Order: sequence, then C-alpha cells, then structure tokens
Amino acid sequence: MRRLMVILAVSMAASVLLAAGNEERKSVATARPSVVKTVPQCGDTQVAPNVREISVTYSKEMTDKSWSWGTADEGEFPEIVGQPKYLADKKTCVVEVKLKPRTTYAIWLNSDKFRKFKDKNGRPAVPYLLVFETK
Repeated sequence: MRRLMVILAVSMAASVLLAAGNEERKSVATARPSVVKTVPQCGDTQVAPNVREISVTYSKEMTDKSWSWGTADEGEFPEIVGQPKYLADKKTCVVEVKLKPRTTYAIWLNSDKFRKFKDKNGRPAVPYLLVFETK
C-alpha cells in the first residue's frame, strides 16, 4: 500500500510539473493589449466641440480593420463620419466625428459583448470606457 501511495504521489507531482512547463510565459508580448492614450483624454471636461477626430492608442500593434467603438449608458455616442483607420504605427486607431457643445460622450473601446479591437495575435484588448465632455 505504501508503495502505491509513493507511486501516486510521484505521478501527481510529475503531472503538475509538466503542466507548469507548458504554460505560456507571462510577459508584455503575451499580455492583452490595453489603451495607453486617448485624444481627447478620458475625463476631460473642456473638449472643444469643433474637435473632428477621436484617437485611441494601444500598447501594441493591432489587427487592421478590426475595432469596436460602442455605446455606453454614461453619455452620448458621437456622430461618426467615415470609417475608423489605423495610423502607420499600427497602434493608434482614429475616427472622424462631429461633436455637439455641452455634451457628455461615453464610448466603449471593446466591451464584454464586443471584442474586435485585437492585437496581431488575435487577443482582444482590455475593455476601456472613454468619457469626456465638450464645452
């Protein structure tokens, strides 16, 4: 019986070690992309209503023609003019907009439901709520 217990213990330890060896190493390269900058900046309460572009910059290169600009209950969604596009850095997505004065805007960049902002390896970006107000 004791011999069987030793064999089981060794077998279980080997399984744990093999599983640990197969895990992907945690690093910036393997992490999901995240928002590092927005223009307008989140929380800004003095955005000029004549601003014609919203941009979001991610922590890594993103998949082209893949984005999720979504509505949020916290404010209005801006009028979008044309299609979003990535700049040459492949990290910054811009969209032309028409804003109204004295308006609170809230935009989900990805969400629990919509996850199309993805990096080059298909990992969806961490959801980000962009909220700002025009003067």
